[in-house]
Amino acid sequence: MSDFISRAFSGRRRVPEGLEDRLPPGQYYEPGYPVLTAGPTPNIAPEEWGFRIDGMVGQEREWTWDEFHELPFETVSTDIHCVTKWSKLGTNFGGVSMDALLEGVDPQGEFAVQFSYGGYTTNLPLVDLTGGKAWVVTEHEGKPLPREHGGPARMLVPHLYFWKSAKWVAGVRIMDHDEPGFWEMNGYHNYGDPWKEQRYWGD
Repeated sequence: MSDFISRAFSGRRRVPEGLEDRLPPGQYYEPGYPVLTAGPTPNIAPEEWGFRIDGMVGQEREWTWDEFHELPFETVSTDIHCVTKWSKLGTNFGGVSMDALLEGVDPQGEFAVQFSYGGYTTNLPLVDLTGGKAWVVTEHEGKPLPREHGGPARMLVPHLYFWKSAKWVAGVRIMDHDEPGFWEMNGYHNYGDPWKEQRYWGD
């Protein structure tokens, strides 16, 4: 999510044969899973975690950890792309689709802001959270999502640069206007399409 790179960074590798077309322009293949974050890593116990959808909605909704795990659970195999130019191909997450979470909420705005434990925010059009494009995930490769990667739960919006997938996510606020989040206010592109190299304002 930021330019601070931890010990998990493992350097550039050759793209496996046949996967070259899955690497967006300017990206390199990363077999590991670098830890990138802004500020301290929150420590949220699952029993303390909750997820809320509020703002311009017909019905606000909130789930505890146990209630969340009663919802339809999916395994998502996807590629992820960081603005710092690494891409991880064919990694698996487990969680609940935003389509399922939005059922009965009746969103009445076209924009959304993800908000996290610790204060992080990031914005995107609501359409980028629907239609099978986004999930709230609690597992990675069949195991509980590690704290350093956003556990107990993070957003997964794999078609955009990974800073748009908020770690330690606490909820989504529906709005009638676009409101830039943390990195967007600090120079990152407002949308973040990796295939268009939308890394920074002006790209």
